[in-house]
Amino acid sequence: MTMSPRPESDPVSQSFGSLVDVRIGLSAEVRHASVSALNRILAHTMALRDLYKKSHWQTAGLTFLELHQLFDKHYEEQAALMDTLAERVQTLGGVARALAGDVATESRLTRAPSGIETPHHQLARLLDAHEFVLAEARPLAREAAERGDDGTNDLLVSQVIRTHELQSWFVWRHIPRVVEHDKRA
Repeated sequence: MTMSPRPESDPVSQSFGSLVDVRIGLSAEVRHASVSALNRILAHTMALRDLYKKSHWQTAGLTFLELHQLFDKHYEEQAALMDTLAERVQTLGGVARALAGDVATESRLTRAPSGIETPHHQLARLLDAHEFVLAEARPLAREAAERGDDGTNDLLVSQVIRTHELQSWFVWRHIPRVVEHDKRA
């Protein structure tokens, strides 16, 4: 039994890009800027989460078990971060990105090849992705603070930036050992 797609005329209670009136003491202009910024970080987070799962499934070599477990742990942390970001978007009255097509359109993270990469290349790609997200998140946090959106600033600093810094450090710490193992192989 196959299901046909639902017609385009399905009712939408809130269009993407719109805001509903919420009473949290922030103007629509401030909330709109924060929703836009958070949705961009959310798209990057969803892309990075999936990159971690791909790496988890496809890692190999002498460091297999250690990387397999690390990639899965970071995948779970990125998934939790996604939920927090999406809930903040909704709290601000916006609509959170939620579909793969939206992520592909919004995120500018470098995509991995369909094939299996070496552990070194997996780690390098993840490290680059973290650095990219951090470079985007830091100015967005400052802008949120300047607009008076302390909740968004706090989320970006205490959860997004700190999570990415810590995960980046863990990934970076594995690179010398993987390179050394690759040379021996």
